[in-house]
Amino acid sequence: MSLLRTRGMPVAMAMGFAAFGGWSLLLPVVPLAVSEAGGSEALAGAVTAVFMAATVATQLVTPRLLHVWGYRLVLAVGCLLLGLPALALLASTAAPVALGVSVVRGVGFGLLTVAGSALVAELAPRELLGRATGAQGIAIATGQMIALPVGLALFGRGHANTVYVLGAAVPMLAVVAIAALPRIRHAAAEDGSRRRLPLSVLLVPCLAMLAVAAAYGGVTSLLPIAVAGRAAVAGVALSVASAAILVGRYAAGLLVDRIGVGRIMVPALACAASGAVLFAVTVAGGGNAVLLMAAAILFGGGFGAVQNESLVTLFRSAGPTRLGAASAAWNVSFDAGTGVGALALGAVAGLAGHAAVYTVGAVAIALVIPVALLAPGARRPADRVEA
Repeated sequence: MSLLRTRGMPVAMAMGFAAFGGWSLLLPVVPLAVSEAGGSEALAGAVTAVFMAATVATQLVTPRLLHVWGYRLVLAVGCLLLGLPALALLASTAAPVALGVSVVRGVGFGLLTVAGSALVAELAPRELLGRATGAQGIAIATGQMIALPVGLALFGRGHANTVYVLGAAVPMLAVVAIAALPRIRHAAAEDGSRRRLPLSVLLVPCLAMLAVAAAYGGVTSLLPIAVAGRAAVAGVALSVASAAILVGRYAAGLLVDRIGVGRIMVPALACAASGAVLFAVTVAGGGNAVLLMAAAILFGGGFGAVQNESLVTLFRSAGPTRLGAASAAWNVSFDAGTGVGALALGAVAGLAGHAAVYTVGAVAIALVIPVALLAPGARRPADRVEA
């Protein structure tokens, strides 16, 4: 069976494309608008910080909402909360408005991230789960790659109001897609199976995501600064890393479906750590373009593979009654790791220089490898599924 013939998967991918495209339109624009309206850099940063704080807080309660409300309502409310508040920016980008809008949109984004990931696990047959999560990642990333430059280009040309209207309208397209989703019957929860996921299940995938996402936060936030005077080269390297993430994520999905979970995590971590080491060497040496691209490919490919391996591992371990909890754990690890990594590695850059940023990131990733090898359950035979 192909993914495009899987009931509901094309609709889910269209929804992810539209929802994340709407989010990405405003992601860099709102802090920039606040800054141009006279707000401080701290205030501009706070806009993103409160958005992510609201996102993570909402992700923690979304699994319960999924059991009470169901996927359609949670996803629809998420799209509405992500999109409609953007219209308030037409009236003002003053601090109270911008911060309030960010909080409400963060709640909507938290609902969408958890419910959207769990939805794919509900729809995809077990033998296609790896490829399904990879394909959904590609749909989401494509929406982001289109919307980010479009939003900035429109804002830079003086069309801020157009960006705000699009930021409200594009998630509404996702609502249309949600209406076309098939009805999902939740598996009955028996024998306490709706309890929280045990530490033995969460440890390796969540720790891996925290480590690589933290390093990713440092790469995306600090690379243009680390190779000062070569912003264009840094921008190309980040684009190459984004493409490598997509390739790594889908390739890992193909492998998981063929050889089962449990065999890709260590090589993926090693690949990401190697990329971070190469970033450190390249930054220390002045930012050679060829080495930067090689670092971006290694790090991005490893990061993408860790994403898919950790997500599928959580879904397989959680079982059909706890997919929402598994999705929440993964999304919280991703978002918290990215945010904390950007802050912590920014402090490292101030204390020890930019090469140290990527060295610390590489060490953090490498430290997860022995955990992945030695943690309880990590050495059990892979859950092989014939494709």
